Amino acid sequence: MSDEAPRPPGITDLFDRLAVEEARALAGGGTVRVDKQHATGKLTARERIDLLVDPGSFLEMDKLVTHHTTDFGMSENKVRGDGVVTGHARVHDRPLFVFAQDFTVFGGSLSAAYAGKICKIMDLAMKVGAPVIGLNDSGGARIQDGVAALAGYADIFLRNTLASGVVPQLSAIMGPCAGGAVYSPAITDFIFMVESTSHMFITGPDVIRTVTHEEVSKEELGGARTHATRSGVAHRAFPDERACLSGLRELLAFLPQNNREDPPRRITRDPVDRADLELDAMVPAEPSRPYDMKHLLLRIVDDGHLFEIQPEYAPNIVVGFAHLGGQSVGIVANQPMHLAGCLDIGASVKAARFVRFCDCFNIPLVTFVDVPGFLPGTAQELGGIIKHGAKLLYAFAEATVPKLTVITRKAYGGAYDVMASKHIRADLNLAFPTAEVAVMGPEAAVNIVFRDELSRASDPVAARARYLAEYREKFASPYVAAELGFVDEIIRPRDTRARLCAALALLRNKREVNPPKKHGNIPL
Repeated sequence: MSDEAPRPPGITDLFDRLAVEEARALAGGGTVRVDKQHATGKLTARERIDLLVDPGSFLEMDKLVTHHTTDFGMSENKVRGDGVVTGHARVHDRPLFVFAQDFTVFGGSLSAAYAGKICKIMDLAMKVGAPVIGLNDSGGARIQDGVAALAGYADIFLRNTLASGVVPQLSAIMGPCAGGAVYSPAITDFIFMVESTSHMFITGPDVIRTVTHEEVSKEELGGARTHATRSGVAHRAFPDERACLSGLRELLAFLPQNNREDPPRRITRDPVDRADLELDAMVPAEPSRPYDMKHLLLRIVDDGHLFEIQPEYAPNIVVGFAHLGGQSVGIVANQPMHLAGCLDIGASVKAARFVRFCDCFNIPLVTFVDVPGFLPGTAQELGGIIKHGAKLLYAFAEATVPKLTVITRKAYGGAYDVMASKHIRADLNLAFPTAEVAVMGPEAAVNIVFRDELSRASDPVAARARYLAEYREKFASPYVAAELGFVDEIIRPRDTRARLCAALALLRNKREVNPPKKHGNIPL
């Protein structure tokens, strides 16, 4: 016996037509193309969405849309959905909008109708105040659509730009993404890639071979490893699609729905006042001896968990999301294990972008400082370290979210100012007893300040040791900075977690505004 209610006469045919049309849409490019997609290790658009969102929460929109092109035999070659699946769903029981490009339909190529589907959900996301996730797998603009396809890309780019800083925008590259298509992900907040099966580039290997005579493979040019380690375009690279989609879900747990909301709080059993005696011995007293900043961070944040962003790019600085007392925070930390923690071009740009994202979406910033300065060398100077280093300075100075800073050891020269110092509106600045805050490192300073004395000394080694001790005591000691009010308190490392959690609770309702202006002119 059927559970359906009896239908009035004439209605059955209409319902049957709807069932047929929906089945056509769900079929995508057909079983042959779906099998080919699976054979390359890739999932289909709908399979990806099912893995990304909460079970049963996806509601598709524009399922029956087709392209408008009538030339080149396209009028007889229409597929419901037109190569992109769009709609809204829930992740962690919070709403979001998603589009997934379907490579089984015309190679996922973009038409004007296809672009209209994406624009529609982006417009809705702005109205609702919910994140947008794009799952990219496309051969590029549909040639048969001509300039209308290019117009479609520009329509999407405009919405990416207007939505920037209003709702989180996340991109996952699940297959090819080439030519003008790369600029939509590039404007979004984070780009995740899949190893071996995803690629991004403006011009492919064939064009490069023709124009510049360079030989390069698709993987070397635009693969996930290339963009995660060398170009910095990708924020994370994952071994397969399932891991990538799981990473998107994890990232969303740290983010608010939009720029008017605070990040979601989580319940943690990790005590906010937990002291960790091992932290007292983690930072070496010797300024030149390296240690792993990540080990320190993991002992301070909730449950020892840090979701790192760009972990393999510019490893001399660590950025990522964590929780402190259940509060979502953005972590920025120099890494003494790489380049002694110096700031260089890559590190400055990486951290600046992250700081600005956190400020956009009301995520407090916690900065751990162990920086001997900016990396010297002609490559850095000619590469524009002045301009790129200024980006990080600008980002920290402009940020109005709660800003907490912990100086663990070295804080020298201009890098001290840049790394969320008190002078650029950090709310709480703490220092370990091992901290050294100075214009430059003691070795270099002694060579300048005591040059004449050292040249006349009967025992230069003993004299140097004496002057080094004097410089550290009079100029580099954290107690000098504390006397001037530049450090609010010198703490035992074991108490770092408790002090940071208490400060975050105090600053929960912080309000700070920048001068009225259309926008600043960050040194790009």
